[in-house]
Amino acid sequence: MSDETRPHGRYAYSPLPHRPTYAWPGGTRLAVYVALNIECFAFGGGLGAELAPGGPQPDVLNYAWRDWGNRVGVFRLAELFDELALPASILVNSRIYAECPGLMDVFRLRGDEVVGHGRTNAERQGTLPEDEERRLIAEATAILTREEGKAPGGWLGPWISQSRTTPDLLAEAGYRYLLDWCHDDQPTWFSTRGGGRILSVPYPQELNDIPSIVGRKDSGAQFAEMIVDTFEEMRTASSAAPLVMGIALHPYLVGQPHRLRPLRRALAHIAQHRDEVWITRAGDIADHAIGLPEGMVPG
Repeated sequence: MSDETRPHGRYAYSPLPHRPTYAWPGGTRLAVYVALNIECFAFGGGLGAELAPGGPQPDVLNYAWRDWGNRVGVFRLAELFDELALPASILVNSRIYAECPGLMDVFRLRGDEVVGHGRTNAERQGTLPEDEERRLIAEATAILTREEGKAPGGWLGPWISQSRTTPDLLAEAGYRYLLDWCHDDQPTWFSTRGGGRILSVPYPQELNDIPSIVGRKDSGAQFAEMIVDTFEEMRTASSAAPLVMGIALHPYLVGQPHRLRPLRRALAHIAQHRDEVWITRAGDIADHAIGLPEGMVPG
């Protein structure tokens, strides 16, 4: 079979209205989580989002803009999460521990979940040969386990990058769930080689500040309005089926004061409804879905 016609083989088609229904903890039907991406980049090369078209390397304008997020913006976001009593899933490049010593302390003290996010966002894992991708996952996992005292349960590839074997490698490395796929509004079981499986938890590409602000040039106010509108629409739709709403953030983008202010309003709106929805972490969503009776979660 050619690459043009080869299916992924990870999950079967499952229309949302035809699935069994279930509830999240407390009888809620909408699970909401915030994913904060803490990333590092190479100076003078590699990949990286751009505020403006970069010049010849070293591209100081864009490198320094991204680095501001790890020096200033990330702490403003942590303060906002504290103010609103919001838990978070922290998606962290493993090299952060060496390049930004002490940065992760604030989230460890908060009790946030730490999710594997590769070594650095200057590279993509999906373009690597299988042995090299396996080493990348092992290296990042070992550092996170050493620094946090336990192995991460979830993974998001840098730049949402997966090879055809990434789910297999993650399952073999002991991961319970992955975040890269945005194909559904509910968790989904992925088949892996050897008869195994790994859970996919929905991760947003619409409510993600990079596609929105960098890609489409939305303003901070527009991005915040998207968050509120999505929340209200999904809160209504969840009466018919349990749903997951993720919000993906990057400190160098929404940590900027003019974007932080409207983000504050949007997250405060969600926090006001905490008695009606489950405000949680990606790993808690995965654990709940994994514990459901067989057949409740599509795959």
